[in-house]
Amino acid sequence: MNVKHLSTVCVATLALATSACEPNTPVDCGEPLYAGRSTDEAWRALVDVKPRPIDSSRAVDLVSPSVGEVYPANATPPTWEWTSPLSASLQRPAEGMLALKAAPRPSRSFGAWLGELILPTAHAHLPPYTGDLYWVEISAGGECPVVQVLTSELSWQMDDTSWAELGKHTGKDLTVQVMSAYLVQNRVTEGPFRLAEPRTFRRSAQ
Repeated sequence: MNVKHLSTVCVATLALATSACEPNTPVDCGEPLYAGRSTDEAWRALVDVKPRPIDSSRAVDLVSPSVGEVYPANATPPTWEWTSPLSASLQRPAEGMLALKAAPRPSRSFGAWLGELILPTAHAHLPPYTGDLYWVEISAGGECPVVQVLTSELSWQMDDTSWAELGKHTGKDLTVQVMSAYLVQNRVTEGPFRLAEPRTFRRSAQ
């Protein structure tokens, strides 16, 4: 084996060894639906802190869905609600000190979100977000959630398309996880906090 070939083999072996030691690349599950005053820039801030260890010390308290709740097959899209220690925190900048506040952003349906995956559209740059944010993920056991929404509210009225998407998993256990955080100018200053255990529920097949 000549020197040039030996060098090539060594470089290739080193590259394979290095790649084997690198952590797995996170799966890109796409953007969530947006509700309340949430923004895509604020969502990216949450993506950056999501890998942190689970801290449930100030996680939300889910009012609905209840533990093990089963929705009838003919049920209409529910409204889920929660309370949050973040909403009562006193360690916040005074409202009068906030120079910029995110403008209200209409909820985006699951259909609109899916359409933008196919034909992306340009979003106007929104002011940096300051306030509570709640990232709700509904999973059916796969790597990516079936439905996910980012909202600044303490409730979420599920849209028809998202409810129909969950209907594809009737009779199976679904889980809902809520990650919460407080942001100042798109920077996470409190959190993230998550439920110690995701909440399990079902949609009945009959």
